[in-house]
Amino acid sequence: MNYLQSEQHLSPRTIRNYLGDLNGNLEEGEPKGFFQYLRLRNIEFPNQVTKQVIRDFMAWNFSQGIVKGSVARKLSAIRSLFRYMLRETLVTECPFPLSRRGRNRLSAFSMKLDRRLPEFLTTEEINRLLDTPDPGTPQGLRDRAIMELFYAAGLRVSELASIDLNQLDLYSRELKVIGKGEKERLVLIGQPAVVAIKRYIKCGRPSFLAKNRPNALFLNYRGGRLSVRSIQEKILAYAKQAEIRQEVHPHLLRHSFATHLLDGGADLRVVQELLGHSSLQTTQIYTHVSRHQAKKIYLSAHPFAHPERE
Repeated sequence: MNYLQSEQHLSPRTIRNYLGDLNGNLEEGEPKGFFQYLRLRNIEFPNQVTKQVIRDFMAWNFSQGIVKGSVARKLSAIRSLFRYMLRETLVTECPFPLSRRGRNRLSAFSMKLDRRLPEFLTTEEINRLLDTPDPGTPQGLRDRAIMELFYAAGLRVSELASIDLNQLDLYSRELKVIGKGEKERLVLIGQPAVVAIKRYIKCGRPSFLAKNRPNALFLNYRGGRLSVRSIQEKILAYAKQAEIRQEVHPHLLRHSFATHLLDGGADLRVVQELLGHSSLQTTQIYTHVSRHQAKKIYLSAHPFAHPERE
């Protein structure tokens, strides 16, 4: 855990997932972890773990109905474990293929993941969602500011929950964000979000303040930092109240942010920088969404685009 946190700079959620992928869940009916699988097959770790054992573990997961993305994450957890064990000389060989750059650099098994187009909200749905919180209460001011900031900056929920007051510059409309791998980036904030945040700080946040006067921007009713789970639950509840049919989560607002930017003509590399993606390939999936949306608009709007004119 120390290695994953201090050297790999993985988020607490990713570390928790990795440990779960290795140890599994003892509850009946839950998918087995890697160590549980080895015990099930009477395979000694690490001496008897070979490339074929890893491949059998993958196949076993697929037979249990585990999707490709989850299996890929399990492989990442196992790979990180062996990377650590190689570095600590706890093992001398690794069941994963080694890259040309050296014995301590490992590459994943080849697995083509299904690329699902991310869902997003329309601007009309965004407006309905933002208008849902009650502006006459401290909670409503806080929650409106949260959702405005999500949509204005395309943040991850962990990034938003960890924001401190000193990361905000409302005059220049900028926000310093600490993202994945402790990477720092600067994002821009639109004027509606700035207005909502100012109202919350002036009229809402003082109602939540505790004696220790925390530096966190978004506070709960006890005066502590608002948790990721609480933010997720609030957005889901507001979406139901706004009568939005699909399940709305914070990442859906991030998808909407990126899609609407590209629909508006934003440069792909600018969107990559704002989202904090290390690879342009990750951002490119939103171009497919924009093309898909453009095709739908074209087919519904252009008078000669209908099949009956063929």
